[in-house]
Amino acid sequence: MAQTYVLISGACHSGWTWRLVAERLRAAGHRVLAPDLPGLADGDDPQKHSLADVGDFIVDVVEQHDLRDVALVGHSWGGYPLTAAAPRLVSRLRQLVYWSAFVPAEGRSLMDEVPPHYAEMFRRIAAASGDDSIVFPYEVFTAGFMQDADEGVQRFVHRLLVPQPLRYFTETVAPICPAALGVPASYIVGTEDLSLPSADYGWTPRFPRRLGPGTPVIEFAGSHEAQFTRPAELTAALLKA
Repeated sequence: MAQTYVLISGACHSGWTWRLVAERLRAAGHRVLAPDLPGLADGDDPQKHSLADVGDFIVDVVEQHDLRDVALVGHSWGGYPLTAAAPRLVSRLRQLVYWSAFVPAEGRSLMDEVPPHYAEMFRRIAAASGDDSIVFPYEVFTAGFMQDADEGVQRFVHRLLVPQPLRYFTETVAPICPAALGVPASYIVGTEDLSLPSADYGWTPRFPRRLGPGTPVIEFAGSHEAQFTRPAELTAALLKA
């Protein structure tokens, strides 16, 4: 059955990063939107918007296009705006899909969920940026996020990353209970995802547990940037979800 996918990008990414996955979803008969989020479009002011504005934007996209049977998909940091938008879109949603994504807990920002050395790195980069934004250092990005690509691809993608407003990492989102909303949720994770490698800070099992008991966890062969390196495998996981 055809449905509509709204793809929410992760930190330092814009809608274009979903291109290879979007093409495959469309080829399977689905409608796909991958919008540039506020503060993350090329040339946007990283200090202009709040995290709440991003959630509002997603709600506006879905309502203005009168979308129905929506699979709302969030990647990485994108789990925050997904969670912010979901309660206001219940009647339009078919499912929630978190792909290696943060699932918000009460009073906890992204900075509270990453290893302390990551949080310190983000603060240091933002302080030196002049506009309170961050871009992942090349060495961190290639070693933990996109280690399954050759150097040419790594450098190309890294040059296209956009500055991420730090406040999107420090502000919080109210948690949700998908079962209470009446919207099924699932969690996708790549078996080669090294971006949060440690037992205490890994993607699983802590984040799927926050979505409720019995939440399906779908694994596929891919890294944190599988939309570039393993788009077919990622698409198959999304369709399975």
